[in-house]
Amino acid sequence: MIDKTRILETLTEWNYWKRELPDTIVRERYESEVLHKSTTGEIVILKGVRRSGKSTILINTIKRLLEKGVDRNDILFINLEDPRFINDLNVDLLSQIRDTYLEYLNPSGIPYIFLDEIQNISGFDKWLLKEYELKTSRIFVTGSNAKLLSREIGTALSGRYLDVTVFPLDFREYLAFNGMDIKNRLDFTEHRIKVNRIFKEYITFGGFPRVALTDELELKKAELKAYFDSIMLRDIVARYRLENVEALMGLSVYLLSNISNLLSLNAIKKHFKLSFDLISRYVEYLENAYLVFRVPLFDWSLKKQQVNPKKVYSIDTGLSHIVSFKVGQKTGGRLENLVFLELLRRNKEIYYYKTTGNLEVDFVVKENERITQFIQVSAGINDEKTKAREIRALIKAGNEIPHAGGAALVLLVPDINEIVQHNGKEVHIKDVKAWLLGIE
Repeated sequence: MIDKTRILETLTEWNYWKRELPDTIVRERYESEVLHKSTTGEIVILKGVRRSGKSTILINTIKRLLEKGVDRNDILFINLEDPRFINDLNVDLLSQIRDTYLEYLNPSGIPYIFLDEIQNISGFDKWLLKEYELKTSRIFVTGSNAKLLSREIGTALSGRYLDVTVFPLDFREYLAFNGMDIKNRLDFTEHRIKVNRIFKEYITFGGFPRVALTDELELKKAELKAYFDSIMLRDIVARYRLENVEALMGLSVYLLSNISNLLSLNAIKKHFKLSFDLISRYVEYLENAYLVFRVPLFDWSLKKQQVNPKKVYSIDTGLSHIVSFKVGQKTGGRLENLVFLELLRRNKEIYYYKTTGNLEVDFVVKENERITQFIQVSAGINDEKTKAREIRALIKAGNEIPHAGGAALVLLVPDINEIVQHNGKEVHIKDVKAWLLGIE
């Protein structure tokens, strides 16, 4: 058992009872959502990949609470990855920390408790449930493991929490980190040259906040490599006690080198000459760590969805760029990955589609049991054959899938905005950068 003096020393270093909060950049979309959801009295859980900015969002939430007049002593921040806690990571530690805080800080109101990287505590769900039922604190939690969080929280805390999924920076945030505020199409047009320059950097190095704030290219690469190693070793190897680290690393590099491509587990099994069970488990671990995502084929038959290959995407184009074994990943694949991530941020249910003539549609967007959009992404349509193929795929998909007659047909490309009429259908060709910014 860790003694009170060590606990208090550690808490004093992490908290802002007698020191100023650090300078940070606002991430409005998340901070507003966190505060809004906290007004319900439910536990607020921030989940997402490591280094995506969850801790900073907690700090910015603390700033907003202080601005609202909350006393500094009424706020407790606990970093559960502090090495001084490493030998005591259990629910007793949480109770010790809370009791030490209450004894020495004597908060005047109901305290706000921020628990960073909660998945490190075995049985944390039971402790959170007790705190929730007693109504003795307002609780904010972060975590970096999708399955662990959903399993633990979904059983013990069902109906008692609201979650917020945090992603690396979207393009609007990335521009803000570079001192640009693009509010509308006029701003976008006026600053097009600078926006294009920053976009090239964004698609290459991704949206992890610290990487975005790093100017030197070699340092960006070093940061991304360190993030990849940290996710692999801390969130997967250590958590699941894996011995075949070489196979895991090889699989992760293979997936990140093939973003926006169709991959079946059987094909991966043949490539690596490993068992299907091992491949399946390792891919699941990578998904749980928010490193990769898989998108199924659209079909109204769930069985057909399950037996067909899935498309693979990365949490960040910078990560896939830095670990890829392919020289010069295709721009189209990275563009498609950015669109995928933005659709996730917009809470869309996403599939891909193959027409009867084997034409592929990158994204089928389903909302409330109906298809609302078909989206193609292309690095360029200067070649008329390419343009015709992309448009033909969209129209054919719209005609083939039942109940999709009113779905929008969208082709996202760089630097073009036009509407094309084809066989009585409208295809909206949009500048992918403007689309990412929400500028229509």
